[in-house]
Amino acid sequence: MTGARRSTDWGFPRWRGYGGSRETTTVRLCDRHGCEDPGNCPAPKSPNTPERWYFCQRHAAEYNSKWDYFEGLSKEEAAERARTEKRDNDGYAESAHYGWSGSGDGSRSADEMRALEIIGVEADADFAAIKKAWREKAKQVHPDLKPGDAAAAAEFQKLQLAYDILRQAEERREWKG
Repeated sequence: MTGARRSTDWGFPRWRGYGGSRETTTVRLCDRHGCEDPGNCPAPKSPNTPERWYFCQRHAAEYNSKWDYFEGLSKEEAAERARTEKRDNDGYAESAHYGWSGSGDGSRSADEMRALEIIGVEADADFAAIKKAWREKAKQVHPDLKPGDAAAAAEFQKLQLAYDILRQAEERREWKG
């Protein structure tokens, strides 16, 4: 009699990749001719049909860039469909009132919020608006324009520090994507 064989996976699935078992795994390839990537993004073959293409992410993005939602509809039918969908989705827009918005959306830290207050812009301002507001305020209190004014120099330093905080946060956001 042969003894029991010892398993090599030790019961920890993290030690082997998903689909790393000995059984074969079915992988659907991208429907674009010549592409060998997995096709895991379904796309309709034509409007209002259940038939689907299965593309990789790159080819799905290419396919969707040319997609016209209103293809085959007259102007009146397209306008009616857009009006119906807007009417049906207005409830979601109304419910946004009860969600987080503005400064409480969690996208900015408390330091960033204080810096925005110092510069004097809204909490949802983009970086171009922040930079413009900072330049305008900095020009008013710049030490070269007001030599010997200690209050203006302190205000300029405060503006500079606030801008540095926001600039670094923007660079982190761009780096993270």
